[in-house]
Amino acid sequence: MPAFRRELFEGQSKANAQENGAATQNGVHPTETLDAVVVGAGFAGVYIHYKLQKAGFKSKIIEAGDALGGIWAWNRYPDARVDSQYPIYAYSIPEVYEDWYWNSDYPDHNDMRAYFEHVDKKLGIKKDTYFDTAVETATWDDEECMWTLKCNTGLVVKARHFAACIGFAAKRYFPVEWEGYENFEGFMCHSSFWPKDDVDVRGKKVAVIGTGATGVQIAQNWGRHVGENGSLKIFQRTPNYACPMNIKYLTKEQQDVDKERYPELFDQRWVNYNGFLYQFRDESMFDYTPEQRKELFDMLWNMGGFRYLMNNTKDLTRDFKANRIGYDYWRDRIHERVEDPETAEILAPKEPPHLFGGKRLSLEQDYYDNFNKPNVHIVDMKRSPIVKFEKNGIRQEDGTFHELDIVALATGFDSITGGMNAIEIRGKNGELLNGKWKDGVYTYLGMTSTGFPNFYFTYGPQGPTAFSNGPSCNELQGDWIVDVMQYMKDHGLKSIDPKKKEELRWKQTVTELSLVGVRGHTHSWYDGSNIPGKKVEPLNYAGGIPVYIKEISHETKNEYPGFDLR
Repeated sequence: MPAFRRELFEGQSKANAQENGAATQNGVHPTETLDAVVVGAGFAGVYIHYKLQKAGFKSKIIEAGDALGGIWAWNRYPDARVDSQYPIYAYSIPEVYEDWYWNSDYPDHNDMRAYFEHVDKKLGIKKDTYFDTAVETATWDDEECMWTLKCNTGLVVKARHFAACIGFAAKRYFPVEWEGYENFEGFMCHSSFWPKDDVDVRGKKVAVIGTGATGVQIAQNWGRHVGENGSLKIFQRTPNYACPMNIKYLTKEQQDVDKERYPELFDQRWVNYNGFLYQFRDESMFDYTPEQRKELFDMLWNMGGFRYLMNNTKDLTRDFKANRIGYDYWRDRIHERVEDPETAEILAPKEPPHLFGGKRLSLEQDYYDNFNKPNVHIVDMKRSPIVKFEKNGIRQEDGTFHELDIVALATGFDSITGGMNAIEIRGKNGELLNGKWKDGVYTYLGMTSTGFPNFYFTYGPQGPTAFSNGPSCNELQGDWIVDVMQYMKDHGLKSIDPKKKEELRWKQTVTELSLVGVRGHTHSWYDGSNIPGKKVEPLNYAGGIPVYIKEISHETKNEYPGFDLR
């Protein structure tokens, strides 16, 4: 497969044996003994390491990639961009933000990589990070009360505490029902493993498979650049209820003014449901006349971002009638932009394929406008699914063949649990974490799991995760985790393990909360249903950031009654 990189199917790319994090002896890493080891150098991992260093702990980061930034070290696909509005998709650390300036209120992937370079200059993270190093096994020793991590480079790390900051989108997914990936002789790549030199699509026959957030971003970019002599086909299984991003470019002067309010703005995250700077309105949609409702909808639509969903009336996501009104407005706005009625109907059907907000909606700039070009077409995979790849294109079930030069696979991830399950993590009595979770996830507070002492995870299962702003969630959980370690250090404790009854209670809480609102009536990667054979269950805590803070603070304030300490 000359143009298709085998690493896409074989997992992590081979390590470059980059010497970092610690010295090597004759090319072999000595065993490191630490207070804490952090796996993953994204927002959460960098933050936890920073907090640990400030508190006097000896810690290191292990990172499979070659740079800081987590998903932003990998995401290089066209138009990859943050969908949380400035300034909250960033650290609330003054020494980081005081002399950092963004180009726009929705930074792109280049801005994010530059940001993490700036973070390193301010906080000195790289010197404590093993790059190009993938953890293969992590094993708990109950006598020593220590974790031992073994990596693909030969590195061995022993640590009292193990924090997995792997992120919710660390394991790529390729639909298993499609045959012949290796047969395609053009260029094909999963969106999360994009080449650093990008891909020239001008004049080429190109396709994007998948219309989630990533697919929308790639498609709108390629629609601009494929040119009159090229063509773009977008393979859609389920319509994306995308809303306008309405990006704005920022001046240094405006940001200097805004920075005076940064402490206030960052604190505001903790009182809003999703960790953003806005939340659902207290009113019902039916408190408004039709004219007032349209005025509200127009205002939210024009403001852009997630406001049309998350700053709308509270019953948009809880009442089926209100939800349908919200969907119909969205549909009308899309039909206004797409000239061909048949194409518009595929993109925004009269009958909603799922509840509005039930699946993750995306933000777009000119995604829908591209369909007015004669060489941009939507392919409805609900009518006829993809069957196989051939050497020069894609074959659908009804026999339709699409000749192609370049294919972008925006097929998503084994989200929330896939990254951790890919590591052989063994707790008490050799129990495997992926074995424990095979028939359902069990955590306490979305950060710990019974039988795996001193093991913590962020932005993972049964936490606010996908229902929150990433950095907000990561700072919140990171502070709690470091507080646990500090408490243990201050009290001479070696082990902390959540009680089974609390783990069961938390699962029940997560399940009950998931039934409130539209998400509990819609299947998506939120519940694992995008992965064949995966247990379908609520994977995110839907109670909101303020209530989550009360839950986790109860443990801290009362000296961890939900845990066994020794």
